Amino acid sequence: MKKPRTARVIRGRAKQLLTDYEITRPPVPVAALADALGIRVRYSPFDGELAGMLARGDDETIIGVNSLHHPNRQRFTIAHELGHFCLLHKGEVHIDRTFRINRRDAASSQAVKPDEIEANRFAAELLMPYDMIVDDLLERDIDVENEEQIKELAEIYKVSAQAMTHRLTNILQLYG
Repeated sequence: MKKPRTARVIRGRAKQLLTDYEITRPPVPVAALADALGIRVRYSPFDGELAGMLARGDDETIIGVNSLHHPNRQRFTIAHELGHFCLLHKGEVHIDRTFRINRRDAASSQAVKPDEIEANRFAAELLMPYDMIVDDLLERDIDVENEEQIKELAEIYKVSAQAMTHRLTNILQLYG
C-alpha cells in the first residue's frame, strides 16, 4: 500500500487550484470549479450510503452526487471527487459510500485507503482553505467549543458544523 501524500502537498494542490481560478473568499464554488476543469457534475438519488462517484471516460469525466444528501454534504462530495481527479488517483471510477473528515494520523490511517485519506484532506483544504481559515481565526475570537461561533463560520463556508470543528481543531493543533 502506498503512503499518502503529506497534508502540506495536498494543501499546495488545493491552494494552486484556488489561485488558478482566483478564488479568495468562501464559500468555494466547487461545482463551478469542476465545470471549469471540464468535469460534469450530475445529481441523482443514490441508494444506500452512496455519496458520490468520479467516472472517467475517454471523452468526459463526470462527478455523480447523491441528490438526497444535504447541500453541504453534496459540496463535500464534489470536493472529495475533485481530490481524486486533481491528485491523479488511478482507475476509471471512484465510488465513495461514506467518508469521514476526521483528522488523519498514523493510527487512523491504517484502516483507510491512502487515496481516500488524500481525497478527504483535499476536500477539507478546498472547502475550508487553510489561509482563509487562519485569516478568520485572526479576525475573530473563535472558541472551538462555542457551537454558535462554529455554526456561524460553517455557514460562511457552506460546510457542516462538524466539518468546521474538525478543521479548526486540526489547524489549532498545528499552533499548539
